[in-house]
Amino acid sequence: MPLPVNDIDTDQIIPARFLKATDKKGMGDNLFADWRYNADGSPKMDFVLNSPTYSGAQILLAGDNFGCGSSREHAPWALTGFGFRAIFSTSFADIFRNNSLKNGLLPIIVDEATHQSLFDLAEEAPSAQVTIDLASQTVTLPDGRKVTFPIDSFNKACLLNGVDELGYILGFEKEITAFEKNQL
Repeated sequence: MPLPVNDIDTDQIIPARFLKATDKKGMGDNLFADWRYNADGSPKMDFVLNSPTYSGAQILLAGDNFGCGSSREHAPWALTGFGFRAIFSTSFADIFRNNSLKNGLLPIIVDEATHQSLFDLAEEAPSAQVTIDLASQTVTLPDGRKVTFPIDSFNKACLLNGVDELGYILGFEKEITAFEKNQL
């Protein structure tokens, strides 16, 4: 799903009035609320999230500097709640990137040429599919071309195993118990 807007901040992703919630449930309904809905709550049909063409998309193709602004976990909650599993951009705000990784959303940084070719592809063939292989850190484009992307080994391991930081640590429960017994 293409959203070719640069400098999208977290307040645009999930407006501050929705930050009272401490539960992820329903956050996707408020994703891009000010862009997505009219004042009466009806959907703006010219906004990409409301387009049947991209219904069910799991990848958001965003402009440069996505997720800038204030720190809020609600932004990745809203994106994953809507159904996104990954976001492509040429850059992400550090806090947003870290919050995304901690919440199971994969931010993928691509070079400008690849970024533009993805936007071109979304316009020319909206139903075209790309394949993300986190294990090999590659994206396979419809023409077969593979593009690599960076991710640190810790976050990669957490995402591949479906755990957060605490879940990762709990994976060493036997070693932790053995260590604690030796400390007595």
